[in-house]
Amino acid sequence: MEHPVMLLVWLLEKVGLGHFAHAYRHLVYAWFFAIVLIILALIATRHLQRIPGNLQLLFELLLDNMYKFQETIMGKRGMVFFPMIMTLMIFVFVCNFNGLIPGSYAPTSDLNTTLAYALMIVFLTHFMGFKIHGIKYLKHFMGPSPFLAPLMFVVELVSHAARVVSLSFRLFGNVLGEDLVVAILFMLAGQYFLPLPMMFMGLFTGFLQAYIITLLAMVYIGEAMEDEGEEEEAH
Repeated sequence: MEHPVMLLVWLLEKVGLGHFAHAYRHLVYAWFFAIVLIILALIATRHLQRIPGNLQLLFELLLDNMYKFQETIMGKRGMVFFPMIMTLMIFVFVCNFNGLIPGSYAPTSDLNTTLAYALMIVFLTHFMGFKIHGIKYLKHFMGPSPFLAPLMFVVELVSHAARVVSLSFRLFGNVLGEDLVVAILFMLAGQYFLPLPMMFMGLFTGFLQAYIITLLAMVYIGEAMEDEGEEEEAH
């Protein structure tokens, strides 16, 4: 949502960086949220206790459940991606949530941001596929029958290209749509607190969209890392 006043853009205007801030506000807010999350992570990890308190226990429980969930999808070999997957999920959720705050901006409501996520996920998918299987990874694109291999190769290429479009437009469209609805409700009936139910719904859908993009990242990368025998067993 494009608020009337975006605080970071306004501050950068004061130091002579207004043109950059207006042209690349998605980068400005993405970098800002990344720095804030890094600082919070450093503060949180400095006070870890052997006997955890309630807050530490809550986060340990959430991480443990996410770890087990990812392990069921990607297997033990895919757990090397656990820090990246969790970082992606947290970062996307924070970006989605901040679009609901007046004076802020959701970087995920810009197609450039979501396209970068999608390209990263698809690149990692094929990178790990070739790293683990070598040239045999191309068999993933050939289908079960040698006679249909040329046709299946083209179909699979289109399918994998569509993943980029699907990942980027799904997140971008949902976040932008929610923010626009909240903005319209604020203009029409903000004084009557009418936007509040939509904002609470935005919190839920913001988490849901973050969960979906990380789930798809697990599935895509996990499939590329599977051995041929594991694939046949799964089918």
